[in-house]
Amino acid sequence: MTVDTATKTASEAFTVTPLSDIMAAEVTGIDLAQPLDQATRDAIQEAFLAHQLLVFRDQKLTKDQQVAFTEQFGTLERHALTNITPGAHPLVHMVTNLGADGKPSGVVKSTRWHSDKSFREAPSMASILHAVTLPPDGGDTCFANMYRAYDALPEAERTELDTIKVVHSWPDSRENIGRKISQAEIDDAPPQAHPIARPHPETGRKALFLGMHAAYLDGVDRDAGLARIEQLEAHSTQDKFVYRHNWCQGDLLMWDNRCLLHRADPNFDAAAHPRVMHRTCLRGTPT
Repeated sequence: MTVDTATKTASEAFTVTPLSDIMAAEVTGIDLAQPLDQATRDAIQEAFLAHQLLVFRDQKLTKDQQVAFTEQFGTLERHALTNITPGAHPLVHMVTNLGADGKPSGVVKSTRWHSDKSFREAPSMASILHAVTLPPDGGDTCFANMYRAYDALPEAERTELDTIKVVHSWPDSRENIGRKISQAEIDDAPPQAHPIARPHPETGRKALFLGMHAAYLDGVDRDAGLARIEQLEAHSTQDKFVYRHNWCQGDLLMWDNRCLLHRADPNFDAAAHPRVMHRTCLRGTPT
């Protein structure tokens, strides 16, 4: 595959190679366990905005090193109360199918389309997910390009959506998967209204802001609003807008929550094989 970008600095020499024409680029020749100089950091940020999803190959980071890498691009986001394991690193969320006994549980979470922390007043800017333990095959992560989904709508519909807000609700999304949350969780993450056609704060491009936390449209009948959200999500997650990532050991992914949806694909035997990832998130900006 043709190399799209070759960047050399005093500390690093690395390449950025597109993985598809939908989104995503592979980054090789860089050790993220080491601090980045300013030129390298800026080159990564530029590639991140251009490709929306970066796949850093052959990384082996401790939790502290992942936090240090993440902090070079912004402010770390705290996790939802139930995603903080007592005694664990408070800024690193374990994405895993392991049960309390340390064995594969057969359960794969986050299989519905979503944008991380979209229920916050300042939704997440980026997520960083590091592969620690992978099944022998499967366990893919899928990403939908919400820039392209918005651009593909008829002009009249884009104009209409530009005036509508969607409420992202942690309580509603938990209820939809059969869990009633505590008042402390509601107080920690109350529902938030965001533009459904959300301008990206750095590129200026508009992207549909949807996913499983999108509960209803502000000022619209609940049932009608939910039907509209579901119709737009079905449009946005067509194959022509989706990139599927087949994980390799040592992969570290960094993606833009402001213009992508993602979901885990449970296409492996989750009762037999462990799948363990370390996730950090960067705080975004209010809308």
